[in-house]
Amino acid sequence: MRIRQPIVSVLGHVDHGKTTFLDKVRGTTVQEREAGAITQHIGATEVPLEALKDACSKLGCNIDFSLPGLLFIDTPGHHSFINLRSRGGSLADLAVLVVDINDGFMPQSLESLDILKREETPFIVAANKLDKIPGWRSENRPFVENIRDQSQDAKDRMTEALYEVIGDLYDRGFSSDRYDKVKDFSKNIGIVPMSALTGEGVEDLLMTLIGLAQTYLEDDLEVEEGPGEATVLEVKEEVGLGTTLDTIVHQGVLRKNEKVVIGTRNKPIHTKIKSLLRPKPMDEIRDPSERFIEVAEVGAAAGIKIVTPECEGVLAGAPIIGVGDRDLSEVMDMVRKESQADIETEDEGVIIKADAIGSLEGLAYELDEAEIPLLKASVGDVSKKDVADAVAIDEPLYRVILAFNVDVLPDAEEKLKEVSVKIFQNDVVYRLVEEYEEWKEEKKRALEEKKREKVVHPVKIRILEDHVFRISKPAVVGVRVLAGTLRPDRRLLKKNGKSAGTIKSIRTGDQSLDSAEQGEEVAIAISGVTVGRQIDEGDELYIDIPQGDASKLRDLELTYDEERILDEIREIKQEEDPFWGL
Repeated sequence: MRIRQPIVSVLGHVDHGKTTFLDKVRGTTVQEREAGAITQHIGATEVPLEALKDACSKLGCNIDFSLPGLLFIDTPGHHSFINLRSRGGSLADLAVLVVDINDGFMPQSLESLDILKREETPFIVAANKLDKIPGWRSENRPFVENIRDQSQDAKDRMTEALYEVIGDLYDRGFSSDRYDKVKDFSKNIGIVPMSALTGEGVEDLLMTLIGLAQTYLEDDLEVEEGPGEATVLEVKEEVGLGTTLDTIVHQGVLRKNEKVVIGTRNKPIHTKIKSLLRPKPMDEIRDPSERFIEVAEVGAAAGIKIVTPECEGVLAGAPIIGVGDRDLSEVMDMVRKESQADIETEDEGVIIKADAIGSLEGLAYELDEAEIPLLKASVGDVSKKDVADAVAIDEPLYRVILAFNVDVLPDAEEKLKEVSVKIFQNDVVYRLVEEYEEWKEEKKRALEEKKREKVVHPVKIRILEDHVFRISKPAVVGVRVLAGTLRPDRRLLKKNGKSAGTIKSIRTGDQSLDSAEQGEEVAIAISGVTVGRQIDEGDELYIDIPQGDASKLRDLELTYDEERILDEIREIKQEEDPFWGL
C-alpha cells in the first residue's frame, strides 16, 4: 500500500479563466522552481510536494504535508466532471471552481455548483480576473500581500464584487468567505481572489488546497499496487497513432502489454495495452512530434495516453481495469457494472440521452429532484428508435426527448418532422430541465384549453335591451356575457329549465368569432326560438350542460364564476332530476 496524490478537478464557465489558471500554475512553477518540477500530463498537471511546500513557505506557512502532491485534471467542460467516475463515486477528490469575480456565477458555473453539492466534493472558489477590477494593481505575488498596497477604493470594489460571489453561493446552500477569513473549511467554502493573468493569488490557492487535502483526505488515499484502474477523459485521434485514450489512473498500476477490459457504449471489450505514452516534462516539450515518451508502467494517480488495438465505442467516463491474474469473466463483470448507469426508470415518463454515463446519471438526478418521471435513459446520439419510443408514450406531456450534449441523427431528424415529439437539446443540465418544465406548463395549458373546448362549460348571458336585430329564423340579438366563455353550437337554457334554442354563430360588427369572454358584448344568432315568445329582452340564459359533461367538469379547473354558474344550473336541472350532476 502507498499514498497517492489527491485528484483535483478544475471546473468553470467558459472564458472565466480555467485554462489560463492552469497555464499560470504550470508556467510560474517551471520558471521559479527547478526544471521538471511540474509535469503536464494528458489533461492533467502534477504539482509535486516540494513545489507546494515552496508556495506555502512564501506565505509564512510551514505545513507538514504527507501527501506526494496534487494532480489537477483540466476537464474539457463543466459537465465532464460528472463523467470522471470510479467505483464508489466521483474520481475527483477535490475541486477548484473558477469564477470571474466581475461577472459572478454563470450557467455553467451554477451547474458546477449543483454537481459538486450532489457529489459532496470538497472545493474552493477561485475568484479570478482580479486585475479587471477598476483601480486594482495586480502583481505576481500572494493576494494577502498584494491587497496591502491597494487604494481603499480598489479594496471596496473588490469587496463588493466578492460579496456578490458570497451571495450566489449562499443562494445555492453554501456558507462562504474570503479564504484568509475562514476558520473551518469543513463548514465554509474558501474563496481565493486571484488573477490567472498576472499570477496574483495562485500561491494562496495552492496553499488553501493543501489545507483542504489535509482536512479531508490524508487518511483516504491509500492505493494498492495490484492491477490498475483508470477512467477515460477523452477519446482522441493522434497522427501516427490512430485512436488513443487519454486517461487518469486512479488505482493500482497499468503496464504495457497488459490485458485490460474497457467499458464501451455496448458490451465491454477485452484488449491489450499496446503503448503507454507520458508527456515529457514541460521544459522539454518543444517539438510536437516528440511530445510523448513511452513508459513501461504507470501508477496511480497519473494522467496517461493509452494506445490499444481495440477501442471502438469507448466513451468519455468509461472504466479501464487491468486483468492481472484474475479471471477474465470476473473483470468483465466489474467493467459491465461500472459502465451501467445507476438510474431508476418508471412505466411512464420522458426519454433522456447523454454523451456519457456520468452525464446521464446527472440528468436523471435532476429529473428526480424536479419530480419528473423517467421512462428510458441511454448514452449516445438521438436515433430514429428513440423518436419511435417517444411516439409510443401515451401521455402527451411526456412525449419528449431530453438530449444532453449529443446530436440528433439525420434519420431521427426526418422522423421528428412527421410526429408530435418534442426534443430539447442543451449542454447545461438544469437549463435542459427548466426548458422542459416551461414547455410542459405551456403544453398543459393548451391541452386544458382543448379539453375545455370539447366539454360544455358553464356560461351565463343576458339579452340586452333594444338589441334585437332579428326576431326569428334565426333570431339575432345582442348579449352580454355575464360569466364563462361563450361558444357557437351550444344549446341555451332558461331559468325555468326550458330550452331557449341553439347558438349558431357569434359576431361583433362584420367579424365572426369563435368565442366571447366574460364582460364582452356580442351579437348571437339563435335557431329554434322567436323573440317575444320563447325569449325576450332582458332575459338571463344559461348554456345547457349535458349530464355527461357535468361529470367531466369535476376533473377540470373552473373559475370562481364558472363554479357559481354551475351551481345555478345544477339547481335548475335538479328540479326535474334530483341526481343531475352528482
